[in-house]
Amino acid sequence: MNIHGSAATMPRQTGRLAGRIAIVVGAGRGIGAAIAERFGDDGATVVVADRDLPLAEATAERIAQTGRAHAMHIDIGSGEAADKLVAAAVERFGRLDILVQNAAIYPWSLIHDISVEEWDAVLGVNLRSAFLTARAALEPMKRNGGGRLIFISSITGPRVSSPGHAHYSASKAGINGFIKTAALEFASCGITVNAVEPGNILTEGMKAERTQDFIDSMKAAVPLGRLGTPIDVANAVAFLASDEASYITGTSIIVDGGQVLPETKDFRI
Repeated sequence: MNIHGSAATMPRQTGRLAGRIAIVVGAGRGIGAAIAERFGDDGATVVVADRDLPLAEATAERIAQTGRAHAMHIDIGSGEAADKLVAAAVERFGRLDILVQNAAIYPWSLIHDISVEEWDAVLGVNLRSAFLTARAALEPMKRNGGGRLIFISSITGPRVSSPGHAHYSASKAGINGFIKTAALEFASCGITVNAVEPGNILTEGMKAERTQDFIDSMKAAVPLGRLGTPIDVANAVAFLASDEASYITGTSIIVDGGQVLPETKDFRI
């Protein structure tokens, strides 16, 4: 018996997002791909957007086996990218109901080594993109009478941090502040604005860029006894995108297996 539980499985063909048009930015792999595929399983038509078009196309092809998807290239760090993406999606599908901004970069640099250019790049991709995508989605969602804006934040910044992540932490903490104002401003339009804060999620990027010792140390810090999976995050995002979350706005869901809860490292009973 596994007392810590097992990784979540992705439900198939639920239909709870049937007829809706969703954009997922940063959906080429990892968390973003899992969100896009989950939306497809829930019946949405998904615009899979990523700066790596072949990865976006691969995600869209998987969704298209049972649903509808369209891949698009986007460099979310550039100023006009969000406007062009939303306009293209609305022109192709006629409306926009859900937008998820997942794209992020996370270079490791101590504060005294961070150049102004690197700082601006991280804040541009991770935080400015929240403002740009929200602004771009506002008018199409107003025309629909409502919509869902969901941003992928992190426990790093709003809850915890570590050396080398000053710019990443600042960007993710900024998202948590931004959604509160956006939720207030967009509420009269029927648009909810929320975030999800993942903990340590075992993605392709973590496997490629972190040592096994690092991964094992992160696992040991999680009370539930495992690292998260992209599907764990996708499940939370799918909930926020659904009618079940229609009375939830301006808040975030932590998906971390309890990682931020212990007062000390010696938390196991």
